[in-house]
Amino acid sequence: MRILIAEDNPAFRQLLEELLVTWGYDVVVARDGNEAWQVLMTKDAPQLAILDWKMPGMEGIELCRKVRNDAKENYTYIILLTSQQRDEELVIGMEAGADDYIIKPFKHNELKVRLRAGRRIIELQNELLAAREILQAKAAHDSLTGLLNHEEILGTLDKELARSERDGACVSIIMADIDHFKKINDTYGHIAGDVVLRITAEKMLSMMRPYDSIGRYGGDEILVVLPECCIECAAAFAERLRSCISSDRMDTSEGIIPVTISLGVATSHKDIKRDEHSLVRAADTALYKAKENGRNRVEVASDDVMLDGVL
Repeated sequence: MRILIAEDNPAFRQLLEELLVTWGYDVVVARDGNEAWQVLMTKDAPQLAILDWKMPGMEGIELCRKVRNDAKENYTYIILLTSQQRDEELVIGMEAGADDYIIKPFKHNELKVRLRAGRRIIELQNELLAAREILQAKAAHDSLTGLLNHEEILGTLDKELARSERDGACVSIIMADIDHFKKINDTYGHIAGDVVLRITAEKMLSMMRPYDSIGRYGGDEILVVLPECCIECAAAFAERLRSCISSDRMDTSEGIIPVTISLGVATSHKDIKRDEHSLVRAADTALYKAKENGRNRVEVASDDVMLDGVL
């Protein structure tokens, strides 16, 4: 584990560094409070810190206050090094945000035990953060396909429309639907149907730009949000998605299944601005037109259809 030493005394700093390296720590050294603050503000800052109370530039107690006021998500466990022995002084240090303190001169084993306690707290906190991230990901994603769920993809669309309103950029969406999906379920079973839906989602996801978003709108319908993408580019991208899905049959436990999709494309731009509901309605209308015209094809919502959705 990485640990920061902030100590202005060169001899004591070297002694402390050699001791911590012997105990297996990856040591980062600061010669004064200002250097220590710069280290603690980096993206991968050490989560353990030993700060001398009295230092040039910025004292350890001031560093404690600044670290706590910054309130980064990854907690920094701080041990103050001090020659202060009065209870009231030590209380001030703890109230400033220190987690522990050790009085100079100290026994090596005492510091080792206090660091072990701090390390345990940091590891537990990191485990809690990791568990929270997993729960957040599960709450935002569809469990079958791994795509964003209905609420998240519509929330993303709403944000992109708001951003496009500010920037004057266009936003396009694609509504995709697996052709004859009910027949696939009825013929091969729902387990095979789930595999088809999952593979379709994986293939489509692999073709997204880093700033595109894709989610399961409902059933076998998939919604793609394309920021700063005009209707022509969105239609061309939809055609690439269609070709990707239809080019290979899908291997399931119930056999090889041919799969195609139909897609409807709609856009919002400076001349025709619309909210998420009217935009989705326009893409949905284009999707149904694709199905009516034989499936396995892309249809683009006309301006008349999109304007009707706004009125």
